[in-house]
Amino acid sequence: MGNQLDRITHLSYSELPTGDPSGLEKDELRVGVAYFFSDEEEEVDDRTPSDCGLTKDHSPAEEGPFSVSEVEYSAFCSQECIFSKLRENEDLDVYSARTLLTMCKPGDLLELVAAAQAPHWAIYEHDDQVIHLHKGEIRKDSLLEISNGRRGRIVNNRYRYRPLPPDLVVQNAVGHVGLSSDEICWTNSESFAAWCRFGKREFKAGGEVHSAEQQYFLKVHLSASGVHTLVFRSLEDMIRERRRVDASGILKELSLVNGGKE
Repeated sequence: MGNQLDRITHLSYSELPTGDPSGLEKDELRVGVAYFFSDEEEEVDDRTPSDCGLTKDHSPAEEGPFSVSEVEYSAFCSQECIFSKLRENEDLDVYSARTLLTMCKPGDLLELVAAAQAPHWAIYEHDDQVIHLHKGEIRKDSLLEISNGRRGRIVNNRYRYRPLPPDLVVQNAVGHVGLSSDEICWTNSESFAAWCRFGKREFKAGGEVHSAEQQYFLKVHLSASGVHTLVFRSLEDMIRERRRVDASGILKELSLVNGGKE
């Protein structure tokens, strides 16, 4: 089933929205490195709401919307914008899981956020059911149960790739339910959920053909120190580093390169 779905969803898209080429500051370019995480990154744990950055004034039962303090990003492949998480361009507010369910449609891409933890991504199927990569297994669970007080939002437009039809997004996700670590080729919940929605092999670990010409640029927007630009050789490497920053709140110092070339 997985191979059949891969063939179906492996489409070539000629139209992709582009970003501002001037967004790449060459004097700030840094080279990225690959990070390999254990399944701990994907654990939707049993922490209490207070451990998730929720305060007494904003309990998880409240509907929202709520504003959260987050690192903002934009990403480019060469000079083409492929990812944007900027408050100036989109609504980054989050909602309680119960409120989020009233907003979801089948095939939607969901993101659950908490303090000091990489976001957890999932595909909405129907009712309160979502499909996600969790502890090395692709599972179907209740959104209300896995949220554990976390708030979430719909992030269909976070990646700028052309999405697949909603029924095919759900088919991609459902067709992999039950697979475990030895049978899957995604290293985190975001890569799996994004692959389901966009069908691009670049979201798979080792699924990208590397070339000297193709580079990914991640702009990390830090309010205190401006914008830092990192360069990576694959989309998967870039996702790992961004999730590491989300979880730690720390931008790792990487070696400086000239003009984005080693």
